Amino acid sequence: MFKKILIANRGEIACRVIKTARKMGIKTVAVYSEADRDALHVEMADEAVFIGPPAAAESYLLIEKIVEACKKTGAEAVHPGYGFLSEREAFPRALEAAGIVFIGPNPGAIAAMGDKIESKKAAAAAKVSTVPGHLGVIEDDKHAVKIADEIGYPVMIKASAGGGGKGMRIAHSTAEVAEGFNLAKAEAKASFGDDRVFIEKFIVDPRHIEIQVLGDKHGNVIYLGERECSIQRRNQKVIEEAPSPLLDEATRRKMGEQAVALAKAVNYDSAGTVEFVAGQDKSFYFLEMNTRLQVEHPVTELVTGVDLVEQMIRVAAGEKLAIAQKDVTLTGWAVESRVYAEDPFRNFLPSIGRLVKYRPPAESHVEGGVTVRNDTGVQEGGEISIYYDPMIAKLVTHAPSRAAAIDAQANALDAFYVDGIRHNIPFLSALMVHPRWRSGNISTGFIAEEFPNGFAAKAPEGEVARRIAAVAAAVDAVYGERKRQISGQMIGRPVVRAGRRAVWLEREEVLLDVARDGDVVTVAFVDADGKAGTAHRVVSSWKPGVPVWDGTIDGHHVAMQVRPMASGIRIAHQGFEVAVNVYTEAEATAARLMPIGVKADTGKKLLCPMPGLVVSIAVTEGQDVKAGETLAVVEAMKMQNVLRAERDGTVKKIHAAAGATLAVDALILEFE
Repeated sequence: MFKKILIANRGEIACRVIKTARKMGIKTVAVYSEADRDALHVEMADEAVFIGPPAAAESYLLIEKIVEACKKTGAEAVHPGYGFLSEREAFPRALEAAGIVFIGPNPGAIAAMGDKIESKKAAAAAKVSTVPGHLGVIEDDKHAVKIADEIGYPVMIKASAGGGGKGMRIAHSTAEVAEGFNLAKAEAKASFGDDRVFIEKFIVDPRHIEIQVLGDKHGNVIYLGERECSIQRRNQKVIEEAPSPLLDEATRRKMGEQAVALAKAVNYDSAGTVEFVAGQDKSFYFLEMNTRLQVEHPVTELVTGVDLVEQMIRVAAGEKLAIAQKDVTLTGWAVESRVYAEDPFRNFLPSIGRLVKYRPPAESHVEGGVTVRNDTGVQEGGEISIYYDPMIAKLVTHAPSRAAAIDAQANALDAFYVDGIRHNIPFLSALMVHPRWRSGNISTGFIAEEFPNGFAAKAPEGEVARRIAAVAAAVDAVYGERKRQISGQMIGRPVVRAGRRAVWLEREEVLLDVARDGDVVTVAFVDADGKAGTAHRVVSSWKPGVPVWDGTIDGHHVAMQVRPMASGIRIAHQGFEVAVNVYTEAEATAARLMPIGVKADTGKKLLCPMPGLVVSIAVTEGQDVKAGETLAVVEAMKMQNVLRAERDGTVKKIHAAAGATLAVDALILEFE
């Protein structure tokens, strides 16, 4: 077994590999760019080597710097993680030439499967079901349109060397093919250094299901069940689960056997994933093979009990697989949410900055019960950089049933506190309680269909509103008692405020009676006639300053994020973020007379929605534009974002030029 390995990656996957290496008694070497000098993976590793500037093309993507770091530290093997060099055939070849072991598949398998065009040809030869499409080189946008017309709409335009949703576009018309082709090529070039794309038929109402395979260097290959990754936004996976609610045992076996056949056809000898697009009728077609560890591998680990990183290391060291297909069993259900530094209330645009507070839910494992796992590469005080993927963490829960795993995930998300940047936890929390998601009736179009206008802030209603109001009243009661104990406040005379409270959720008012006895706050909601209803027990040991209120309401576990604000608190729960004020009756009477503030009108300005680089300005001053027309393209975190006109108008003045680096809300142009 290896004594020391180097991880040619960063962030959460580097930390993940380090954890398993520690467990196996293997020393680790981290590499880092200037932007990652204080990163968690650098802190966790036994050694760390600086490899260059922040841009990945000048650091993490330079093979010679990785090889040099191995020689400098004496690392015997390299784990590539995912992304970066993980699927570059040249990387393991360079390592082999230097006498260093690659913890991944052999270069031949990467060459056969890493290129999506060649992999489809190999899949067809191995008699794996494939989607109709054009696998040859596409010359230009006119050629792309011709191919798309022949295949029939809608079509998928996809980077041959792609992954992670980069360099991918769905087109429903000739015009969308032309634009999508050029955008996909540009993203592919920027992200992978390879601008080749291919086109295939897009299956309507599809599901994304993938099979985890594991092979060794002795010809053994097994599959470890499936993962459902249908909850996607812009072709980027958001939530994954294992197993899939769609598959039955027969379909699972058929998909698994095809995946193994394909892996054996290319002599696959590590962990890898064969991805399929599946119809609602359980029909399935080969999509691609990822010759690396997947981002979502934890859900497979939790339902199978197999540490995939450990298996990769053992296989690379020449060991035979210790498990056969008959030994693989799927136990319980696992759900993973990708926590990203992006603002769901601003069309999920990237958010960068410092993690002023980072308090993930406590990791735990209860035998036969619920497991909470948080794979992360950040820590409090760390910074989310513009240069890399905006992932903060992967939150994973495992339980005996799908419903229990989802409930555990919902509770864990509510207890996940991040401050200093915007993040997608409110959106993930809303998904966990969405009836369609919970029913398992999903497809890759789920988010687009259920949130056609994006994710917008809205006022809580019904049971959720009552729950938030009850917790707000309990928090206010604790605050009130604390204030009355401040030195010099009417010593010797207890101050008792009236028990009735008016709780304002934004401007919606809820009346309730409140009484506190230690950690127990009793609340009773008041009806329109002023009569209090059934009393509810709200129990928590929460203290001021703790960012998450964790307790029970009538015995049911509840977690909410609480942030103090002027004359109130801000509560986040199940996708709702609401400003809450708790008033006495006298205070409420005065508050009702206060005017409502009006936000400034920015309708005649195009503001940069995220920190990023201006790739192009598509209009000129004095130009008339129609709603939907492209105004500018801004690149952030390796993604190109097209900014379009929301309504018809005339461009008055352009304030930014191509090549400019802008902050969030920086002015790009004005309309007359």
